[in-house]
Amino acid sequence: MEFDLSSQPEIVQTAAGYAIQGYELALTWLLSPAAWSQFALLIVAYLAAVVITRKLRPLLARLIDPREKENLFSAPRRFVLQFLPLLLPLMAYALTGIGEGIVRSIFDSGSVIAFGKRVFLFLAARALVRDIISEPFLNLLGRYILIPVMALYTVGMLDLVTQTLTDTIVGVGNIQFSLITVVRGVIAGSILFWLGQWSNSQTTAIISKNEDMRPSIRQLSIKVVEFMIFGLAFILLMNIMGINLGALAVLGGAIGVGLGFGLQKIASNFISGVILLLEGQATVGDFVALDGGEEGKIVKMMARAVILETFDGRWIVVPNEDFIVTRVVNYSDSGSANRYEADFSVSYDTDINTIPAIVEAAVATHPEVLDLPYPPDCELRGFGDSGIDFAVEFWVNGLDDGPNKYTSDVLFLIWNALKDNDIEIPYPQRVVEIKGGLPKAEV
Repeated sequence: MEFDLSSQPEIVQTAAGYAIQGYELALTWLLSPAAWSQFALLIVAYLAAVVITRKLRPLLARLIDPREKENLFSAPRRFVLQFLPLLLPLMAYALTGIGEGIVRSIFDSGSVIAFGKRVFLFLAARALVRDIISEPFLNLLGRYILIPVMALYTVGMLDLVTQTLTDTIVGVGNIQFSLITVVRGVIAGSILFWLGQWSNSQTTAIISKNEDMRPSIRQLSIKVVEFMIFGLAFILLMNIMGINLGALAVLGGAIGVGLGFGLQKIASNFISGVILLLEGQATVGDFVALDGGEEGKIVKMMARAVILETFDGRWIVVPNEDFIVTRVVNYSDSGSANRYEADFSVSYDTDINTIPAIVEAAVATHPEVLDLPYPPDCELRGFGDSGIDFAVEFWVNGLDDGPNKYTSDVLFLIWNALKDNDIEIPYPQRVVEIKGGLPKAEV
């Protein structure tokens, strides 16, 4: 077949050349007895694989499926069980490989068999992406990277495309690199950093379950492991892309100078965060109050700042440095028990000697009020203008705000106890004396 394509663009001429080669190869296969025999062998191998798979797959499913009591091998067996959809294409590939040696010994040719083996591998990759990989990111990589690569490999164009990408050089300023480097970096970077994210989440879960470690040490360990995992992923990516790590030394020095002069606060906050995690004086779950007025429960400790959640649901981002250079009140560091007071007054007509016993007994009935470290304690505080002032001290687990309103509950108990004992709670009273008497009204 001859076509005059000299006037067409180069890409059209190249595509036409490949099309002609494919046509001539297909024509050769159609007219060759050896090719027909290899086609027949492929069909026989596939049918045999279908029969064997139908018999073998239910048996393997029964053997691998961990239906008995959960044990150490249950998770690995479930992992292996999900790969059963690959049994058919891989069985066909294996049977074709067995027949390939026979065909080559008879006809001294096996191009059709080799093509068939690549087709079965493509079907295996398709089944892997369609039926097995459920993680969204990996499935995306499979559909848009693995499947196209396997398709090129099946038709024998993978080496050609790879060489073309290798020979195509692009540049950014004084830096030049081939397109294959970009493709390799995108693929390897996606896989490495996904593996890093997965490894980090698994490691974080394992460390978080270790109750023997202090919460601050757990947080520090999680951060260290995270830096190590992603640092290793970055180094591997640089090696895969062929970038000399020594060339990054100058860049690293420049970054270090920038951190020293222009990013002092960021560096200070980062080091302060490490000190916080090492000392463990404040950790996730603690309720803290700072000199600046910020207060709330620590919900997250990051490299640069600590996030506090207030009782009204707002988040406050506090730089780590503030926990080092200012005074911090930690309501949870020494335990969850905290002491509160409830003030009240009684009338001057009251026998005040009976008040402590009545109030202490009433407050002790609250289910959240503790006997340890101290039971409720009612104290006389002073003699006010309108009544006698008392206060009851009580201990509870937790904080008197947010979901818990301990002081409010205690005041209700005091009110009811005083009313039950006919004790008057005074209200402000004033005696007004008018010197010289009231003026007489004019008639």
